[in-house]
Amino acid sequence: MQITDDRLLGGRLRLFQPARGHRAGTDGVLLAAAMPPDARRIADLGASSGLVGLAAALALPEARVTLFERETDLVALSRRNIEANALAARVEAVEADILARGALADFLEAFDAVLTNPPFLEARRTRLSPTKAGAHALGADDGASLEAWMRRAASILKPRGQVVMIHRADSIETVLAAMHGRFGSLRLRFIHPRAGEDAIRLLVQGVKGSRGPLAIGSPLVLHEADGRFTAEAQAIHEGRARIAFSP
Repeated sequence: MQITDDRLLGGRLRLFQPARGHRAGTDGVLLAAAMPPDARRIADLGASSGLVGLAAALALPEARVTLFERETDLVALSRRNIEANALAARVEAVEADILARGALADFLEAFDAVLTNPPFLEARRTRLSPTKAGAHALGADDGASLEAWMRRAASILKPRGQVVMIHRADSIETVLAAMHGRFGSLRLRFIHPRAGEDAIRLLVQGVKGSRGPLAIGSPLVLHEADGRFTAEAQAIHEGRARIAFSP
């Protein structure tokens, strides 16, 4: 596997990652920027090479982070990235198939925040290249689903713990259904490539066990008409700003 050596968050984060296939980028940066600022024990579900959890650890010096990833090669990269960013005292990488029966049994109600960028596409409906299948699709042969993914997230969260997820904007019905009965006080923010264009991503925050109402925050626009990042998006990508779900 060919590896690239990249710098993110204005050069603050060093990330070794595969040259081909699913690579860390804007989705991960946005998710990390939307983490609860008071979180002290954080899980990154489906961590890939570790961008989200590592960014969270850099932003919250008092937090401890666990990266969960099923692909052995990516777990190895996560551990390499932990060392490269001098975060071994607060960050660990665990190899685990999140959706396997009994997975994460040692971590029940261990976290006060879960960050996750789950698979976007159902493998049974979509043809994917082998290099992207694991990152972008839930399994077709084991009943895997977003609902199962969120059930696992809820199982490792403490009561009143918070989950933050990024997903496709056009999957909002599926997202809300998967969170129903597990998370309440949902806060949504839609991500738009440019002003006036349809949303492409959805950030959602929920509280385990809450029955609070849903609220939709202001949209986040990534690019100006000429393709440059907006000032807000630029600050987020440089690690200078976070994404809030409420005023």
